[in-house]
Amino acid sequence: MSAAHEGRIQSSEDLAAAISAAVDETPILDVHTHIYSAGFGPLLLWGVDQLVTYHYLIAEVARGDAAVSPEALFAMSKGEQADHIWQTLFLDSSPVSEAQRGVLTTLAALGIDVSSRDLGAARQYFADVTVEQYIDQVFELANVESVVMTNDPFDEQEHAVWEAGGHDDARFHAALRMDALLLGWDTALAKLRGWGYEVNPALDADTCAEVRRFLTDWIDRMKAVYMAVSLANTFRFPEDSPCSRIIENCVLPVARDRGLPFAMMIGVKRAVNPALQLGGDSVGKFDVDVLDGMCAGYPEVKFLVTLLSRENQHELCVAARKFPNLMPFGCWWFLNNPSIIEEMTRM
Repeated sequence: MSAAHEGRIQSSEDLAAAISAAVDETPILDVHTHIYSAGFGPLLLWGVDQLVTYHYLIAEVARGDAAVSPEALFAMSKGEQADHIWQTLFLDSSPVSEAQRGVLTTLAALGIDVSSRDLGAARQYFADVTVEQYIDQVFELANVESVVMTNDPFDEQEHAVWEAGGHDDARFHAALRMDALLLGWDTALAKLRGWGYEVNPALDADTCAEVRRFLTDWIDRMKAVYMAVSLANTFRFPEDSPCSRIIENCVLPVARDRGLPFAMMIGVKRAVNPALQLGGDSVGKFDVDVLDGMCAGYPEVKFLVTLLSRENQHELCVAARKFPNLMPFGCWWFLNNPSIIEEMTRM
């Protein structure tokens, strides 16, 4: 009987096989997703047309097909957009980008014959399953035990779901997303007032207390496992801005008191090409000194951080060696490329 069969590790090959088996067999908790349980209705985007029209592919088709402007593409129905992108990126050229290959990998994993090059066959597959059946299948194929959603109480559709009692799928955990609060204070102010929170533009002590009350109310309602925000590469802390002041006086105290991590996804340049809508964002290098200061100044707060720029990754790893309250996570967005993932994972 071999060493592997006896459960003994006697060589580097045995070790590699044991590690691979452990990774393949261990159920996954995905800590950051943009999917929802079926209870959120149309907020859960699913189906092949949604896959093919993801904003990565919107940007790619806009670059590769000058004959159809972004404005003309967005004027099409979702099905027409999918037809155009499928023809342009998957049939007229070889699907070699990570976004294109991801679509094909997904379809193949579902048992759809991508060699047929037939978008209609994929559409028929999704027409024949319910959203609940599809979620179950994806979780099983990916060996995912549970996921953390991205939950925005300032989104009217989502707010209504939570007000009505939320959802009942225990595989889906909540994360309280605060972009609307931190990056759009003037608009958030009006909504908070409408929900019964006594806030004012000045962000004085009473207003900060009410914002903290709002955060704790929604943490309890969602059973949120962390708070999160996506920030520009120009983010600075501390500074005299609503974003910085709310983080300092509201978010960090709540994170400390409730023992919840504060997740920051930093490095976005918003709408460098507005015509592409969600596909028009880009990437910028972040000053990691800001993160060092936050970790040093708030040692009782756990920071989950992913930085969008490849050039930031070494600094982030070094910072995480210095601060036990800093946890890097994820190969985010433009870093979702096999060569960069390998480099970051090794680091």
